[in-house]
Amino acid sequence: DNEVTHIRETDTFDTFMESSWYYARFCSSDSQEKMLDERAKYWLPVDLYIGGIEHAILHLLYARFYHRLLRDEGLVDSDEPFKRLLTQGMVLNNGAKMSKSLDNTVDPEEMINNYGADTVRLFMMFTAPPEQSLEWSDKAINGSFRFLKRLWTLVQSRRDELLNTDEINSQDHFNEKQTILRRKTHQTIAKVSDDIGRRYTFNTAIAAVMELVNDLNVFQIEDEIDKKVAKEATTSVLLLLSPIVPHICNRLWLDLGFDQPIIDEVWPKHNPHLMMTDTLEIIVQVNGKLRSKITVDSAIGNPELEELVLMDEKIKKYTDNQTIKKIIIVPKKLVNIVI
Repeated sequence: DNEVTHIRETDTFDTFMESSWYYARFCSSDSQEKMLDERAKYWLPVDLYIGGIEHAILHLLYARFYHRLLRDEGLVDSDEPFKRLLTQGMVLNNGAKMSKSLDNTVDPEEMINNYGADTVRLFMMFTAPPEQSLEWSDKAINGSFRFLKRLWTLVQSRRDELLNTDEINSQDHFNEKQTILRRKTHQTIAKVSDDIGRRYTFNTAIAAVMELVNDLNVFQIEDEIDKKVAKEATTSVLLLLSPIVPHICNRLWLDLGFDQPIIDEVWPKHNPHLMMTDTLEIIVQVNGKLRSKITVDSAIGNPELEELVLMDEKIKKYTDNQTIKKIIIVPKKLVNIVI
């Protein structure tokens, strides 16, 4: 008469069990017959997994362990769950992790209302690499705001000159001033493409574009070829910054007369030939310590380079009356003298 009926709960797993394979379930979330169907084999492994730094050890360990189980059961083909892993740092305020319980958070709506979404995005991506913690600063965000204002002013001030300017073609010839800006443009395209696409160092990508904007600011437009070169640099700046500050870049892009939104444009490609220089700056070390820098012809051979280095007055004071054991040359970068 006192018998109690218990109902077994079958709808709840341990939270770590759930979080260890959810990425795989997303590939066939509507499957009613299997935990994973053939679509999982098509989509997995994950190309890029982004998560907080606090999950970099245990969650990754559990996910890898569970993925091997799924593989052994024939549910997936890959050995690893993720091709690449990016663990981003925390946003700090006065050195402490932002938290509602600590009442030290920053209201994003207030920042966006005051500065615009693009400024907030630029500041957060420029202040620190994604894997490091970011120290929030209401004062420092003004620097990002000023840069975007300079960019806006630069493009709008040259809008009429660039609006109907043709693209560069193979018949165009360039003077030294134009060649220097073109070289900087294509060097920037190469660096930003690598920083964003491979290294995920958005802060250095932004810094490279800022350098190009500075060069563009002082570039004087005096003829039609100048206009073409300036337009190439300007459109490259907008395309390279568009994933980071999409709103202002799209507005400026349309103001320059382009028909379709910038998000529909093709990512720019650098020309390796335009990146080459006639001279190189070589770092010179003595026992691994920087002692000098010299500018040499880019086609210089190793024997001639050694001779120039040993003639450098800054180097001679370290090598005179010393026995040089060996000279290590890293082509086009540095020379290290071991004594």
